[in-house]
Amino acid sequence: QEFVTVLVRDPRIQKEDSWHSYVDYEIFIHTNSICFTRKTSCVRRRFREFVWLRQRLQSNAVLIQLPELPSKTPFFNMNNPHHVDHRRQGLQEFLEKILQDALLLSDSRLHLFVQTQLSPEDMEACVSGQTKYSVADAIHSFASLNRRFPIEDEERKKGKNDADSDSESSSSGLGPSDDSISCGCKASPASEES
Repeated sequence: QEFVTVLVRDPRIQKEDSWHSYVDYEIFIHTNSICFTRKTSCVRRRFREFVWLRQRLQSNAVLIQLPELPSKTPFFNMNNPHHVDHRRQGLQEFLEKILQDALLLSDSRLHLFVQTQLSPEDMEACVSGQTKYSVADAIHSFASLNRRFPIEDEERKKGKNDADSDSESSSSGLGPSDDSISCGCKASPASEES
C-alpha cells in the first residue's frame, strides 16, 4: 500500500540582512509512492514560498478547493514559540492534504517544492522548459548535494552496482555545492521500516 509521510518541523530564524529576518521550516518526505522521484527528501521553505505554491496549484487545478494555509497575521511574532508552532502545524496540515490528491500530485511544481531547494522563479523556469535540466534532474541533483538517507543507500545497493550512477557534480547550475543548503535531516525511526 502506498504512503506519503510528510513532516514540517525544526523552525529556524534566518537573517536576510541586518533589518529583516524570517522563519523557515524543514519539510521531510518519506514515501513509497511511484509519483515521487526520491523516496526520502528534506528541504527548508519559508511561509511566502508556501503561499506561492498554493497560488500556483490553485491556478492549475481550478476545480479543486485547496486547503487553506495558516492565516498571515500582522501580529505574527517569530520570537513567540506558540505563533511559530501554530504556523508549523498549519503548514504540515496543508501539505498532508495536498499530497493526498492525485491531480495535485501530477503538478511538477509540488515535487520541486518538496524535493529541491530551487526558488519559485527557478521552479517556474524548470517546469516551463526554460532550463537545461528537467524536473527529475533537479530533484536528483539536489539529493546528490545532500547526505543520503540510510534507506536510499540500501535501495541503491540492492538495485544498482554502479555506485556513482546518480551522483552528479553540482555544475548543473542548480545551486551551491557546499553544505549551506543541507538541512541535516535524519530519517525518523518510523521511516526506517521498509
